Amino acid sequence: MSQTFSTCDLCDEHKNNADGTFRVLPPVFRDFGGRKVFSGRVVTVKCHEDNTFVKAMVDSPGEGRVLVVDGGASTRKALLGGNLGKAAERNGWAGVLIDGCVRDVAELAECDVGIRALGCMPMPTEKRQQGQTDVMVTIQGVPVWPGDMLYADADGVVVMTAQA
Repeated sequence: MSQTFSTCDLCDEHKNNADGTFRVLPPVFRDFGGRKVFSGRVVTVKCHEDNTFVKAMVDSPGEGRVLVVDGGASTRKALLGGNLGKAAERNGWAGVLIDGCVRDVAELAECDVGIRALGCMPMPTEKRQQGQTDVMVTIQGVPVWPGDMLYADADGVVVMTAQA
């Protein structure tokens, strides 16, 4: 799947945007997936050290969308690992962006899906069935809404309100 965007070009085009419809995420995310450039409509999960809802989402049809996970920037537990990365690929997700950690780094690199996270942590989560889906999340201080469009490439990650 070839992408025809550049986050730098998007920033040039929207640099004077003051209404909040165009947002740039801070440069804190590392690249873990096999797909280095990805974009898609945003689906959100908000959870803390419990990946129950992350698993449910990647096990469902992705339809080219991007899962954005507000993990509260926790670095104590991994919210996505090799099995869930393979599920995301198998189910057609374009990407997963996690404000938190991943594990099984070598396995994630083999998945044809974009995966960005703060870092890696071998410790898994506990399944407590806690979290929310389809809600506004805050990723590194930047608001992201379900239905937004996310674009990620080597230069960074931008989010914009989807055009009707």
